[in-house]
Amino acid sequence: MPFVNVKTAKGLLTHEQKAELCARLTDVIVAVEGRGNPAFRDLIWVLIEEHEPWSWCIGGTQISPHAISELALGQHVAAPGVTTAIRSGAD
Repeated sequence: MPFVNVKTAKGLLTHEQKAELCARLTDVIVAVEGRGNPAFRDLIWVLIEEHEPWSWCIGGTQISPHAISELALGQHVAAPGVTTAIRSGAD
């Protein structure tokens, strides 16, 4: 039974976005792990956990709820190394 756990900052996703995320993640798991078998859909669990924005750190720096919102929109964030690492795909 596949279990997908998505963690996000509280308030970034609407109810509709969460529903779409669950549906799309389920589709991917059916296609890959279930090899396209539609019956596999009934075995997939998706959990979206929301955590307070102040609980998140990037690059060892705690970032504000405002900064998380800016990251979600692809805007500049005034935290050392945050936008550089995210935009460049650096690990």
